[in-house]
Amino acid sequence: MSNSLVTGAALAAIALMLFGCGGGHDGNAGDGRTPAATAPKVSVQDLSTGSYTVSVGDANAPTVGKYYAGDDGSRLLLLAKADDRLGTLYRRDPGASTWVAVPAASADVQLTLLRGDALPAQAVDLAQLAGNYVAALGDGSAVRFALAAGGSITAGDGGCKLSGQVGEGKLPSTLKLTLNASAACAGLPSSSNGALVIDSDYTPARFRLVADNGSQALDLWSYRE
Repeated sequence: MSNSLVTGAALAAIALMLFGCGGGHDGNAGDGRTPAATAPKVSVQDLSTGSYTVSVGDANAPTVGKYYAGDDGSRLLLLAKADDRLGTLYRRDPGASTWVAVPAASADVQLTLLRGDALPAQAVDLAQLAGNYVAALGDGSAVRFALAAGGSITAGDGGCKLSGQVGEGKLPSTLKLTLNASAACAGLPSSSNGALVIDSDYTPARFRLVADNGSQALDLWSYRE
């Protein structure tokens, strides 16, 4: 038998072995990779520009929250837990067509509102908000910070240190917020974006700082000292 025939037979055998072991590639088939999972779709009923008290879920035991709609298409929905603290945050950024849920949804979500009662706009005056504040962290400890008339947030006494900035935003009754937290701030993301929210329903708290980093949210009910 010629060397060329032996070589050809050997190559054919190798090719058959590779084929049987998935050596050929057809898309991702047989290459050991798992196709990327599709992220759950999140949608929330749209409301016109304004702020609202809303309810969702079971009409006999609804989940309540606050809904803020900006004239730039931005939306923010804060659904409360039984203790009125933030349960799930839903937001839609300006120009976006989809909503984001924080914490992330494990399955598709389509929220239809049981009701949406319009609220009067709350005046947001930074000069009047300036001062020293205290808020409770998830572990029960306190965090102190100062809000300046120019919008800067600086750390107060204590291990947890907050810094950031608030300024004009598009959502009614809010200011745009960027916030940084030190490692000692239990349960807070190191950096996040969101809103300072004014609402008479939050009294005696002066405002809420509500923000997220895409996977974790914070909710600081802030009281003037």
